[in-house]
Amino acid sequence: MGDRLAGKVAVVTGGCSGIGLATVRRFAEEGAKVVIGDLDDANGERIAQEVGCAYVHCDVTSKDEVDALFATAKEKFGSVDIAFNNAGISPPEDDSILDTDLDAWRKVQEVNLTSVYLCCKAAIPYMLEQGKGSIINTASFVAVMGAATSQISYSASKGGVLSMSRELGVQFARQGVRVNALCPGPVNTPLLRELFAKDEERAARRLVHVPMGRFGEPEEMANAVLFLASDESSFITANTFLVDGGISGAYVTPL
Repeated sequence: MGDRLAGKVAVVTGGCSGIGLATVRRFAEEGAKVVIGDLDDANGERIAQEVGCAYVHCDVTSKDEVDALFATAKEKFGSVDIAFNNAGISPPEDDSILDTDLDAWRKVQEVNLTSVYLCCKAAIPYMLEQGKGSIINTASFVAVMGAATSQISYSASKGGVLSMSRELGVQFARQGVRVNALCPGPVNTPLLRELFAKDEERAARRLVHVPMGRFGEPEEMANAVLFLASDESSFITANTFLVDGGISGAYVTPL
């Protein structure tokens, strides 16, 4: 147990699996009071009991439910110090632009991009009132480079998250609110494991481009989020925080 987030209140969307769950646990270990927003009610309640945090059913594409999530954090714990806006999807029907239909495009944009807009819109007023706060939005390495396997709406949504994070980080810097974009490389999460199960060749193409020769682990991403959430990163805002095993810096990778 540490105290890097002692006294802070954190909201984590998509907190029931993958990077979100690892971050919920890491935040709690470092003394934060955590509120999870997710649709996975069965696991959400279990995780809340296990970790000692709060769970709120939240469809991140609903403004009313997102507003209620952040209001719950404020009412229950007294502040909103950290927002990790992490919920996202990568469905198989999001593929090449030639094959991805409009409904699939819109669904990914709503969950991956509009939800971040809604979460930031809900969190920032609390942080402005306090004169401080840290927002971390989950983008991706595909926001800064072309993907080896096409996911047209996913890539576009993460580019939007990155651009929005930069703008907000600049806009609110002098008011004490920091906004950064976490850009993970391929990470060993349920989303990636599902891709392997459905299309092993497509998933394996991701690995060949990673100089470290392995996928990242959710706990490694959580450590990066912890740094951005904590006062240790107090001079960092509007940043593209790549945690990608070197993939964005590589021209070729070693065999």
